[in-house]
Amino acid sequence: MEADLSGFDIDAPRWDQRTFMGRVKHFFNITDPRTILVPERELDWAKVMVEKSRMGTVPPGTQVEQLLYAKKLYDSAFHPDTGDKMNVIGRMSFQVPGGMIITGFMLQFYRTMPAVIFWQWVNQSFNALVNYTNRNAASPTSGRQMALSYITATTTAVATAVGMNMWTKRAPPLVGRWVPFAAVAAANCVNIPMMRQQELIQGICVKDGNHNEIGHSQRAAAIGITQVVISRITMAAPGMILLPVIMERLEKLRFMKKVKVLHAPLQVMLCGCFLIFMVPVACGLFPQKCEMPVSYLEPKLKDTIKAKYGELVPYVYFNKGL
Repeated sequence: MEADLSGFDIDAPRWDQRTFMGRVKHFFNITDPRTILVPERELDWAKVMVEKSRMGTVPPGTQVEQLLYAKKLYDSAFHPDTGDKMNVIGRMSFQVPGGMIITGFMLQFYRTMPAVIFWQWVNQSFNALVNYTNRNAASPTSGRQMALSYITATTTAVATAVGMNMWTKRAPPLVGRWVPFAAVAAANCVNIPMMRQQELIQGICVKDGNHNEIGHSQRAAAIGITQVVISRITMAAPGMILLPVIMERLEKLRFMKKVKVLHAPLQVMLCGCFLIFMVPVACGLFPQKCEMPVSYLEPKLKDTIKAKYGELVPYVYFNKGL
């Protein structure tokens, strides 16, 4: 029996995005690491199906399950602003495999200066690509801005890691294991705002409830970028804070002393276990589509909206990015 798709809205969230659990379920769905293995032709099929569903021209015989699967692939691989296919490494669905390898090695090789510098550089290179890929694409970023952001964030991360490594030489070993997290947190506070500085300068695109663009707001940009910074630090925190405690105890066991070569793979695997849960949890801390009262906007923009729409537009909406 053919499914009735007449009232089906493919853009309607499957879970309530006003609640934390609804957002977590949504991001569990679209950050599924298995989606990075999906062939390009299947991703292209998903985009075509989503676009046809929006136009109401779904092929006969199409099932709801097929459309939901197509939307999952579309959300995982295509940018919400532009509809362009995102590079694989920059997608949120690559956070688990990419993050577990980099974080695992940062936590394992934290004792020597060359290793600290190398892995912080690798991590910031990865972060810069993720930040650029998941930016609010309505605010273009120049090559010069990207280069400045990358250099600044990498320098911050390396300087923090090297400085804290020297400062904690006489501290308990566990304190030294937490240095990578401090460096990652400090770099996130620099990398994300720098990569998205154009939004802070020119403002982020805000829309009404019908998706009509009504202006650009610097305050909205500041709120969105702050939320992204908090989410990214939260994403890394449990693994980078708890895992050193776990490894500190495990490495004291007799059998672990005999298999030192397995310490790094074990940390990578455990990082993956943390990230499988923390990527959707951190992404779900705040709504991706943010709601902001018009009264919170800059005076000039607020007055413009009031003059044009009166009380018909009490709130504006914007994509904070990931």
